[in-house]
Amino acid sequence: MTTPRVLPRLDTDNRPFWTGGEQGKLQIMHCADCDGFIHPPRPICRHCLSENVAPATVSGKGTIDTFTINHQPWFPGMEVPFVIARVALDDAPGVFLTTNIIGSPVAEVDIGDPVQVTFLHQDDVWIPLFEKVN
Repeated sequence: MTTPRVLPRLDTDNRPFWTGGEQGKLQIMHCADCDGFIHPPRPICRHCLSENVAPATVSGKGTIDTFTINHQPWFPGMEVPFVIARVALDDAPGVFLTTNIIGSPVAEVDIGDPVQVTFLHQDDVWIPLFEKVN
């Protein structure tokens, strides 16, 4: 997709997630007290309510949990079709990212496919997207 994306407003809590791709890192908030992962990013752990949370680098490997193929060009110039997927991260239990699967024909994407993060740089944001791995 070459159409510019609507970007998030960066703040203290979400900045590591949206900018970690500059160093090739997928950053997910992690609680040091209960070892839980928190996404979307929050300053308080959703599992134990601890404030002892900080961004942690995860591998960026995951599995397609579910997906849909979008055929609607929502913006002028938007390339369709494209895959919108929910990816379960391998090393961040309970974290699912809604993202796009790129680099594969849409007909070759399926539930259970292993994927790896890659980043799309736009302005001051590195958007985590995923590609299938063999």
